Amino acid sequence: MEYGFTTAAYVVAAVLFILSLGGLSGQESAKRAVWYGIVGMALAVFATLIGPGSGLWLLSLVLIAGGGIIGWMVATKVEMTEMPQLVAAMHSLVGLAAVFVGFNAHFEASNVAGLDAAARDGLDGFAALLAHKTQVELNILKVELFLGIFIGAVTFTGSIVAFGKLAGKLNSKATKLPGGHMLNAAAAAISVLSLIWYFNTGGFLPLAIMTLMALFIGYHLIMGIGGADMPVVVSMLNSYSGWAAAAIGFSLGNDLLIVVGALVGSSGAILSYIMCKAMNRSFVSVILGGFGGTTGPAMEVEGEQIAIDADGVATALNEADSVIIVPGYGMAVAQAQAAVSELTNKLRSKGKNVRFAIHPVAGRLPGHMNVLLAEAKVPYDIVMEMDEINEDFPDTDVVIVIGSNDIVNPAAQEDPNSPIAGMPVLEVWKAKQVFVSKRGQGTGYSGIENPLFYKENTRMFYGDAKDSMNALLPKLD
Repeated sequence: MEYGFTTAAYVVAAVLFILSLGGLSGQESAKRAVWYGIVGMALAVFATLIGPGSGLWLLSLVLIAGGGIIGWMVATKVEMTEMPQLVAAMHSLVGLAAVFVGFNAHFEASNVAGLDAAARDGLDGFAALLAHKTQVELNILKVELFLGIFIGAVTFTGSIVAFGKLAGKLNSKATKLPGGHMLNAAAAAISVLSLIWYFNTGGFLPLAIMTLMALFIGYHLIMGIGGADMPVVVSMLNSYSGWAAAAIGFSLGNDLLIVVGALVGSSGAILSYIMCKAMNRSFVSVILGGFGGTTGPAMEVEGEQIAIDADGVATALNEADSVIIVPGYGMAVAQAQAAVSELTNKLRSKGKNVRFAIHPVAGRLPGHMNVLLAEAKVPYDIVMEMDEINEDFPDTDVVIVIGSNDIVNPAAQEDPNSPIAGMPVLEVWKAKQVFVSKRGQGTGYSGIENPLFYKENTRMFYGDAKDSMNALLPKLD
């Protein structure tokens, strides 16, 4: 009976997870999709607790309650600006869990191997599953848990480094140790040799050596990636965590963990591929950590940044018929989305055509800007993707760039030595007038100079984005 219920519950949970992922692809269905995921996870946990091999009820309930309380506290305190580093931190926990589960599976397999036939017959749960495996199946198990630990260890340290870069605790520039990729290659080669050693002996030492190598690879790979590429890194680490979970699911014989891991791994990989295309990056180089640097001296930017006050921007908006707003991470930092929404409503009420242009990697997390705008009640139908709106800039009267840098940087098209050379960008400089809302004259998180700020039709609207948007509201006719 318990096997039947658990299997049925896992099937239902898997369907709910698939519906959740499908629903998250659209803003209108995202809230419902989140609830699908919540219900699916609750059902999966419940079925696991009462399923085969269940036990240690008190410890399980204490850990679930403790984790739930910590999760609730973190979720209520974390600002939207901190969401990217929170996601990276969550990925690190998934990787660490995969490492611990893999080690536990190894120790359990070693213990079962030392039992006689009579003792094996009295086992239950995972131990019973191990006891009835053939030698071929046990060899396959070794490879599965080895891969699970390897991917989990890479995900763990890689996610911690990504968290540090996103949170500003580590230098956001690409940094490699002397030897560069040769160190990663050497660590990977040692891991492969450790796999052969472990496969033939089943000892703990090769597993421990591989874990140390994987921890180093995760650290060094992500340290070698620049801050401008962090959105892709977060997505790729999400994929790694899924594959780690799937590998451990094979080790444990848990069908749901395999399905969920495959869903997370494949969706993360697909998203990473889409983002790589949006940034003109090679998907393979992302996996290998081989990007984030420049190819030569960048083109020198001539001219000066010309400032404008709220009266000047308001005058231009009052005279404009079409307006495009380009939000970036600066809007998130200033929490200016509500003010931007109010500005949008006021302009639209006067019959002006107002739309938003969203770059695939705006912010520091895929969909970051979409979530902020949805939170501020900006209508979905005026929030456009880059491919939908890029051709409209030449016919646009006013573009307001709020806290964006790389995604509106013409150097991507004009400077072959720029770190973002070839990256598709929002061609805002083709509009009649461009106003850039920015705190100061710095180069921003990625440290790349932006020629847009020096163009003749660009004016710099300095100050906090929220204060700047609020200053415009009473000046609109």
